Amino acid sequence: MSVEHIDFLVEESSMEVFLRGLLPRLLGELSFDVHPFQGKTELLVQLPGRLKGYKAWLPKTYRVVVVVDQDNDDCVKLKQRLEQSAWQAGLGTCACPSQEGFSVVNRIAIEELEAWYFGDWNAVCAAYPRVSPKVPRKAKFRDPDAIAGGTWEAFERELRKAGYFRTGLRKLEVARSVVPYLEPARNTSHSFQVFWQTLRALKGA
Repeated sequence: MSVEHIDFLVEESSMEVFLRGLLPRLLGELSFDVHPFQGKTELLVQLPGRLKGYKAWLPKTYRVVVVVDQDNDDCVKLKQRLEQSAWQAGLGTCACPSQEGFSVVNRIAIEELEAWYFGDWNAVCAAYPRVSPKVPRKAKFRDPDAIAGGTWEAFERELRKAGYFRTGLRKLEVARSVVPYLEPARNTSHSFQVFWQTLRALKGA
């Protein structure tokens, strides 16, 4: 059975802006909506209730994709918490489908959305031309998902070096500026590739 619609549950507005800019290119005619929460804590607290609500009406052709940042959490434990929220609501997940299949897909940005920007530094350079194109060659940035000391802080430092955001990183503005240039196939963030491949699979289901 083909998927007709995807609801995305995300922890903040910057991910919403990022997805609304990127998803039309990835999903084509497949319809979608993005629902942001006021932070990761609110999403995790409200997720069980939200999924129980979905259980009451969700058509078999709809999917729910939950996207959260890893931050400093244990990735395995965070994924288990997301999965349990779905199971307790009576919904099968991509990782653990029910007899009826799955309705929920849980994905984690490791460690934050900004890792996905580091994964396609060409897109960042296109949006902010004064930024050094050599950043990905530095050892600490070669693996976007393993940047130590805070990914968004590292991203902010690199843009400040180039004269941008001297009063602080404006995440919504960055999302709007970078996403038009982002090319999924060249992104070196493993967590982004997992997310992208998930969407390709849902689109082709």
